[in-house]
Amino acid sequence: MKEKLFDSEAKVMEIIWDRGPLSAKEISLIAADSIGWNKNTTYTVIKKLEAKGFLRRDDPGFICTPLVSQEEMQKKEAVSLLNKVFGGSRKALFSALLDDEQLSEQELEELRSLIDQR
Repeated sequence: MKEKLFDSEAKVMEIIWDRGPLSAKEISLIAADSIGWNKNTTYTVIKKLEAKGFLRRDDPGFICTPLVSQEEMQKKEAVSLLNKVFGGSRKALFSALLDDEQLSEQELEELRSLIDQR
């Protein structure tokens, strides 16, 4: 998965990830309601996602099925951010994320647990 997922493409993928395989028409109706897009905009983004290999459209009904999971994309984007903005330093990334954030004791424990599992 070398292609980047642009913001407009991520919006369509989120619709599919949240609701499962949907027809292009259903996606366009949801996008119209939640984002304010017209049908042509949504169909254009769907075609781009298909060309990039993020989803598959099947007949009948142009059913769109994700070929990449949300978790896979989150990991890819996190690594990209880590390398581009923080020079690969996880410590710098976490410091930036936690610097101004007040965390509850439960959240701190969950983070400690994740670190301990590594």
